[in-house]
This record gives sequence, structure tokens and C-alpha cells, in this order.
Amino acid sequence: MVDRRVRPAERVRPLLTFGRRLSRLPRFWARSLMVRAVFFTGLLTLVGTGLIAYILVQQVTTGLYQERMDQVEAEATIGLAQAISEFASMSPTTDTTELEEQVADVESSLEGSAALPRGTLLLPLEETGNPQIMPRSTGGVIEAVISDQLRSEVLASGPEVQHRQPVAIEDPETGETVPGVAFGTSVPLSVPQSWGLFYVYDFSSVQDNVNFVFRVFLTAAGAIVVMNMLIAAWVSRSVVRPVSQAAEVSERIADGQLDQRLAVVGEDEIARLGVSFNRMASTLQEQITQLANLSKMQQRFVSDVSHELRTPLTTVSMASSMLYESREEFDPVSQRSTELLHHQVERFQALLADLLEMSRFDAGAAELALSDVDLWALCEDVATAAVPLAEAAGAELYMVVQDSGDGFIAEVDRRRIDRILRNLVNNAIEHSEGRPVDVVLKSSPSSVAIAVRDYGVGMTTEEVSHVFDRFWRADPARARTTGGSGLGLSIATEDTRLHQGTLDAWGEKGKGSCFRLVLPRRQDQSFHSSPLGLPPSYGDHQRMQVSADPETITGEITHDRVNEQSLYQKEQEG
Repeated sequence: MVDRRVRPAERVRPLLTFGRRLSRLPRFWARSLMVRAVFFTGLLTLVGTGLIAYILVQQVTTGLYQERMDQVEAEATIGLAQAISEFASMSPTTDTTELEEQVADVESSLEGSAALPRGTLLLPLEETGNPQIMPRSTGGVIEAVISDQLRSEVLASGPEVQHRQPVAIEDPETGETVPGVAFGTSVPLSVPQSWGLFYVYDFSSVQDNVNFVFRVFLTAAGAIVVMNMLIAAWVSRSVVRPVSQAAEVSERIADGQLDQRLAVVGEDEIARLGVSFNRMASTLQEQITQLANLSKMQQRFVSDVSHELRTPLTTVSMASSMLYESREEFDPVSQRSTELLHHQVERFQALLADLLEMSRFDAGAAELALSDVDLWALCEDVATAAVPLAEAAGAELYMVVQDSGDGFIAEVDRRRIDRILRNLVNNAIEHSEGRPVDVVLKSSPSSVAIAVRDYGVGMTTEEVSHVFDRFWRADPARARTTGGSGLGLSIATEDTRLHQGTLDAWGEKGKGSCFRLVLPRRQDQSFHSSPLGLPPSYGDHQRMQVSADPETITGEITHDRVNEQSLYQKEQEG
């Protein structure tokens, strides 16, 4: 036997589906120009036609009611005057039966003179016990239609004064209430009580005409709204469709499909837009192609020149090294020249190595040799190796480790991260103006952040935006002690990109600079935010000074070319 009971999850699923669709409405509204145009066209048309229909229905209703009111008022005036005359000419009598017959004759004569359908009521105007004759009613009108207020007014005014009042008449067949109007006046009868004669006119036919006119206007308004919305949809589609096609073609061009063009039909404004767009795309394709070819030529030139220079430079480097090792045998002038030659050849080799590295990045040939590396230990190695350079610059190096309990192990290319950190630390020392340099570490479950903070000259916002550009220097006239090539931060940026990480800069004039490196723990897992702010926040008590004691080094120190060159220069100056 199959259990056909609906489970709670099955009952909730349609609600969740409806909720998802409902949540997409704001995005669909924001992305569709045609939907907004059709909606506002329909809304404005509905408001406009509704206002016009309301005014017209009011005018028609007022005209129909006023016309009928004039007719019934004229007839009621004549009929009530005739009734007063008829009742006044009745023979005085005390016999109830005879009086009833005379009243019935008067009513019959009055009904025969009516041109419009009406009901007649003959009612006592005051309660004085049992009346001599019974109240009379014709036309299906009941006594409750006449209000006490109308009776009081008729009683107070006396004969030959006509009063009227709107009334609500209930249809005995349908039970619906229709509008009407009652006219009344007192009539002379030879009885002790005061009596009033009331004519009640039914305005249901007028109300039917008003309802018909209202339905006609409502149908016309709905048709106008639908027609205008369809026109707006057609016009919007005619305008939006070419724009949407232009947007799609623009996206494909942005993705690199430079041969995409718009289909041009006709000679209107949209067609001229398509022609202009295609002309712009063709010009853009030509310029991008020229720039791409030029970039390839430049990259190939740099790569070819760099490779061609390696062989002669290796020979010159070997000769320079031999001369440098034998410099003690030369006279002072030749000895100084040999030292200068040796250092400049080393600088030339460093520049050539950077150019070759950039050419590999440009060609997309750079690859990572990944392994699990303790970034804390790597930072200690880099900082320890930079101590002699810091001492020469009069600066102090500190480590600030904000341990979050997640450790600092990450899957990285040790050589490339080592190069990034040495570049950042050496640059910080170079621009520290003898003030402290802090290496700050903090981790999260998904990433490890390393910040290098100095308190030297600092940078402006404009300089921060260009600090990673190739061969860019904030102050070209500034003397450098380490003699870089201007490609260090560009190479660091490319190394960071290979690791799916981020490298950001911050600076303020007179307050120093800070570079923050954020690396994911695993290359197949991304991170959403940095554990460290920019610049990071920490206290002086968290600083641990870095010394050059070999026992504090947790890994192998590989002196980089910049630091070695600086040490050689200091050694020669000493």
C-alpha cells in the first residue's frame, strides 16, 4: 500500500520555490528596461484614463439625475397641486365608508394623470390614536420610505407647500436598494388628524443608465491601458533590442572577440548607432592589434636581447671575477677600477636576471614549485639576513607575530615568496630613514598575511597607485644604496598573482609605508578577507627584535643580490 500523505518537506518546497522566484524580481526589474517602460506606461495610462473616466462619469451622472429630477419635480408639483384641489372639493362627511370611497376616487384620478412611474402614499402626519381612515399606498411603496423628518416638515408648513427628500427604495423582488426622491405636502381632509400626500419616484432606470455608462468607460479604460502597454512593449523592444545586441557584442569584444560587429538594418537613428559602433569596433581592433603586435615585439626583443647577453656577460663576469680576486696585485687606480667593474657587472647580471624573469611572466611560462612552507620561519630567515643592511642604514628590525592558533603553514613556492619578502624588507630599510622596520604576521583558517611596515618618508596616494609599475620610482633623484633595477615590486606582484594572493600598498607622507602580502593556505582554496588590516594594528610590547645571531636562524639563508651588493659597497667604503 502506497503512503500518499504529504510530508512537511514536500509542503514547504513550493513555498521555497515561490520565494526564490520572488527574490529574483528586484534584479529582473533593475535589468529590464522594457519591463520598466511597459509598467510605467500602463500605470500612467491607468491613472490618466481613470481620472478622465471619473470626471466623465460624474458629468454624465449629474446630467442624467438632474434631467430626471427636473421632470419628476415638475410632474410632482402639478400632481400635488391637483391633489390638494381634489381633496379640497370633497364633500364633508363623517361616514368613514363614504370618506374612504371619496379618497379612493381622488387617488384613481391622480394616478391617471401621472406620466412617470411613481408610488403614492397617503399618511397621517402625527400620531393621535386610531385614524378615521386607513393609510393608503400604491405602486408598491411602503410607509417606511417616508422619514420622520419629511413628515415633520410637511406638518409644520401646512398645505400648498411642497417638500422633497432623497430616499432609498428597496426592490421587493431582488432586495436591492435603489435611489429615489419623495415629494410631499399636506392635504385637507375632513378628519381630526393632519394628513400628507407623498409621491415617491424611482430612479432605478437612471441608476441603470449610470452603471452602463460606467461599465463602458471602465471597458474603454482597460482597453486603452492594454493597448498602450502593447505599444510601449513594441516601441521598447524596437529600441532596447538593438541596445541589448550592442551590449552583447561589446561584452564579446571585451572578452577578446574583436571581429564581432552589429547587424545594421535601415537608416534610422538605431542604424546610425550601429554604423558608428562598428566603425569604433574596427578602429579599436586595429589599435589593439597594433598594440598587441608591438607588445609581442617588445617582449620578444627583451627576451632575445636578454638571452643573447647572457653568454658575453658570463664571459665578462668570469674575467671580472678573476681581476677582482687579483686586485691586491694592482696599483691603487687599477684596483679601484677593478672593484667598480666587478660591482657593475654584478648589477648588470641582476638587471638581466630581472628582465629574463619578466619575459617569462609575459610569456606565461612561469610555474610554481609548491611545497608546505612555514612562513613564520621564512620571515625570520629573511629578516635575519637583512640585519646587516638594517645596521648599515641605522634601522632596527622587529618581528610582530599575532598568533591566532592556526599556524603559518601554507602551500607556496618558497623561492618566490622568499624573493617577495626580501624585496619588501630591503625596500622598507632603504626608505626607513633610520627608523624601525616591522615584519607583522597573522593567520586565519584560509590565509596567511605578512605586512612589512616602516616609518620613513612614506608615499602619497598617487605614488601608491604607481608603486607596482615597472621601472617606476617615487623620487628619481633619491640616492639608492642598494641599487635595484626598478622591477622588484613588479616581479613581486607577478609572483603573488601566481600564488592566487594579493599584494597591497599603503603610505602617508611623513608617516611611513606598509606593504601587505596575503597568501591562501592551499592553492585550490580561495580566501575572502585578509587577517591583517592595512596598515596593521599592534602594540610596541608585541615587537621582537631580530638579531644577526646565526642560532636564531631557523632555515637556510640565501643572500640576495641586492643585499650582497650593499654589503660589498659598505666593505669597500670601510
